[in-house]
Amino acid sequence: MDNKIIEDRTKRTEWFLNDRFGLFMHWGLYSIHGKGEWFPSDKQVSVDNYKEYFEEFNPVRFDAVKWAKMAKQAGMKYAVLTAKHHDGFCLFDSKYTDFKVTNTPFKRDIVKEYVEAFRQEGLKVGLYYSLLDWHHPDYPAYGDMYHPDRENEKRRDDYHDFDRYLDYMYNQVEELATNYGKIDIMWYDFSYEGHIGDDWRGKELIEMVKKHQPHIILNGRIEGSGESYGSIMTDNPSEYAGDFACPEMIIPPCGLKTDTGKDIPWEACFTLNNNWAYCPNDKMYKSSEQIIRKIVECTSKGGNLLLNLSPTAKGDFPDIQKNILHGIGEWMEINSESIYGCGKSEFSKPEWGRYTQKGNKLYAHILEEPIGALCLSGIKKDRVKKARRLSDGFEMVAMTPWVAKEFSNDLFLNYGEPEWMTFTFEPAVDTVIEIDLLQENVTK
Repeated sequence: MDNKIIEDRTKRTEWFLNDRFGLFMHWGLYSIHGKGEWFPSDKQVSVDNYKEYFEEFNPVRFDAVKWAKMAKQAGMKYAVLTAKHHDGFCLFDSKYTDFKVTNTPFKRDIVKEYVEAFRQEGLKVGLYYSLLDWHHPDYPAYGDMYHPDRENEKRRDDYHDFDRYLDYMYNQVEELATNYGKIDIMWYDFSYEGHIGDDWRGKELIEMVKKHQPHIILNGRIEGSGESYGSIMTDNPSEYAGDFACPEMIIPPCGLKTDTGKDIPWEACFTLNNNWAYCPNDKMYKSSEQIIRKIVECTSKGGNLLLNLSPTAKGDFPDIQKNILHGIGEWMEINSESIYGCGKSEFSKPEWGRYTQKGNKLYAHILEEPIGALCLSGIKKDRVKKARRLSDGFEMVAMTPWVAKEFSNDLFLNYGEPEWMTFTFEPAVDTVIEIDLLQENVTK
């Protein structure tokens, strides 16, 4: 493995691995029909028929400042917005296409307002850009795996100049890298058979972006996808492997490592209900409690969580989405120090919850109430300097209750008197205990 590549990646991803929790937003013309961003492909809606949504896109309730404040209140530290999805519609004012937001009734540059508002609230900003483009005439249609016109016989003999499309793609990405100030993440999507790495002129694309934004971090989907993470998973990553892997709709069981067991940066992305884009009939929302526990799980495995919300066609978020975020924010306001800057623990996962760790501070996330005193198996009492409940600073004493004499090598924490009785833990979603460890033999 090229140490310079790893050193450069480590430096640029430091903030990313510190912040742990971000906001993903899928928004575009597909928010009007409310059937998902893949609806044109799934139902093979022709490019011409899809254009009708372009004429009515007018999100009059869009307020980027409110969006940014909502994300900040929820404890999110960065965001990623779909500047262009697979349908080719651009939420930015590109000079290379007419299929853009500034030509709709709305007329405003959404990407510009987004980056300015989120930066103002202190959040890092990312841009999602689809390598696919079902609208562009030079993107292969008939016979492609995903194009809405893949079976349209009228397009069988269409001529496509794919190099001309790649020039278009390159120019648009350069617009995003030069017209909107500092961009912290470029989130590409995605590669598939016949369109991987060099097929996208990946090296050229990456070099251009890093020339304009040398600090930026890139995901690995120039050669990977949501199910296959590419060569970043090896000890010899390619030149377009990206800086982090992005598993989709799954949290890796044990985090992600290379062939030889070296940890790599990763970010799990998943939806708040079952769809990426606004689908009013999809009521299968995850609760605040579920999301909180998934933030903890990702952090405990050394990864990030990018949580997707779906604005409506009018430019606001459904109340249920805002309420879920509010619940997450209430917990994060009290317990965020057990997330930010934390990662894997030196100790094995306990049966009642999870550990996160930051230097000599160990955070015990209690997801299931114990019977009697809390046992932290594998941690010795003489390693503990002090233990406090994070929510209110309540002291928890390292001890061995009389009923646990046979387990005197394990650490128990007294949660009440008498210590062998059972007491209710608050908040039930995840009670966090901050444990200051003595320095010897501590690794992060």
